[in-house]
Amino acid sequence: MKIALFQMTAGIDPAQNVDALVQAIEAAAAAGAAMIFTPEMSGLLDSNRHRARAHICTEEEDPVLGAVRAAARKFGIWVHLGSLALQGAERLVNRGFVIDDQGAIKARYDKQHLFDVDLPTGESWRESSAYSAGQRSVIATTPLGALGLSICYDIRFGALYQALSNAGAEILSIPAAFTVPTGEAHWHVLLRARAIENACWVVAAAQTGQHEDDRQTFGHSMVVDPWGEIVLDMGKHPGLGFADISLSRVQEVRGRIPVIAHRRPIPPVEIAS
Repeated sequence: MKIALFQMTAGIDPAQNVDALVQAIEAAAAAGAAMIFTPEMSGLLDSNRHRARAHICTEEEDPVLGAVRAAARKFGIWVHLGSLALQGAERLVNRGFVIDDQGAIKARYDKQHLFDVDLPTGESWRESSAYSAGQRSVIATTPLGALGLSICYDIRFGALYQALSNAGAEILSIPAAFTVPTGEAHWHVLLRARAIENACWVVAAAQTGQHEDDRQTFGHSMVVDPWGEIVLDMGKHPGLGFADISLSRVQEVRGRIPVIAHRRPIPPVEIAS
């Protein structure tokens, strides 16, 4: 089944970002894709939290989500909206949505692992200072198959993906806005590792390039098959990429190396002295 990935350079104006998203959804549908995947923070990417606050609202009020739902319905295509910054009950949430071809929200997922790091380049990020961590792991039933949801920094925590594949996930979605230093070091190997150890397809739509808030993101939106082979790597340029996903490939790989069937509880660690 044909899918589309939208690699974008989101800015500080949600109106401009939503125009790009709607155009991508229309183009993906016209090309025959059953589903389109967008990056983390598709609606707004702004490290200036004071400025960004003016655009952040609740899920019910968010104009980007409303426009994407309308576009999914208009063009008859499923959308994994990688994530939006939204106002939660008390703090902000980094929330992704699976939207069907009638514009209905079929699943929600809040990013569980928050990016609190200091990089050698001098970049410092503290998501936990504004965002609440998600408390649910989620699989969405889609025309592609069982889609396990995650967001960006989650990729470094393999137990999440093991839980998703144990629960039946056949495809793992990892929308992201990776920094350039961490992307160059780890992006490809992490995506391939998650695919291989779970015998799942991995779909990772990413932000790319120089953004209005002066950050740079790594790009390289990717599709990796359950054997770990890279089916699509979009490099650094924004735009649409396409790939074909077949669940028979999942069955083939799991038949060859049945990693899920062979999993067993890990006994407590003993410290030998």
